[in-house]
Amino acid sequence: MKDAADVAEDVTNSKPLEIAARAGFAVSGLLHFLIGLVAIRLAMGGKGQADVSGAVEELAVQPAGPLLLWTAFAACVALAIWQTSDAIFDFNHLPTKKKVGKKLKAALQAVVYAAFALTLASVATGAGSNNRESTSDMTVNLMKAPGGVALLVIIGAAVAVTGIIYGIRGFKKSFIKNLRMPSQPQARTAVTVIGMVGYIAKGFALLLVGLLIIIATVTAHPEESTGLDGSLKALREQPFGVYLLAAVGIGLICYGIYMAVRARLAKM
Repeated sequence: MKDAADVAEDVTNSKPLEIAARAGFAVSGLLHFLIGLVAIRLAMGGKGQADVSGAVEELAVQPAGPLLLWTAFAACVALAIWQTSDAIFDFNHLPTKKKVGKKLKAALQAVVYAAFALTLASVATGAGSNNRESTSDMTVNLMKAPGGVALLVIIGAAVAVTGIIYGIRGFKKSFIKNLRMPSQPQARTAVTVIGMVGYIAKGFALLLVGLLIIIATVTAHPEESTGLDGSLKALREQPFGVYLLAAVGIGLICYGIYMAVRARLAKM
């Protein structure tokens, strides 16, 4: 059993998988960049779906769309495997509390990139669905289940807290510890500024999603729980919402650029 585990660890830490996993960060950056563009389009009165599904749909209509989708799918699968490997094999030298936190973070990241991969594969195979409706349907089904209301409130709170954590990382610049920063002062400043703006914007967007889930659950209006796309469109309807939405869009574009930079500079 130990020999099998050692072989699995060696494979998941191989150079080819590392290169593919780094490409996964770039894919995440591209998706966030596209979500940001859609958000700005919505702020200007246009149409679109400002979430991962919408970004993947935008990618699908580009020249060589199927090739782009399957390449992005492979990169996200590789990064999900890499993060799973970190959750299983890494951080064992750390104190228990820190080790558990690091492993849990890696496991959650693996789930996120696996979800990206599933969305990419779904659109590539023509099985994509309306994410807004599926989110509302999931909320309805959970509210009907025993303990479902409490679970939804917990999920909403978890998403909101995650948003706050992202915002704090942006303000404190703690994301820098995950990078091998460039030696040039101008490049270091650029990476830091883009990362700060991106993390704060993503944190704000996640906070909105979490609060909307909680509000929709508490007021028994599951149709209002519509994920990131619905949250950003709800923001647009608020006073000065158009400007806030445009700012979030710019911030998500910055986060996308940061993730593309992370593909090159990340400590793996």
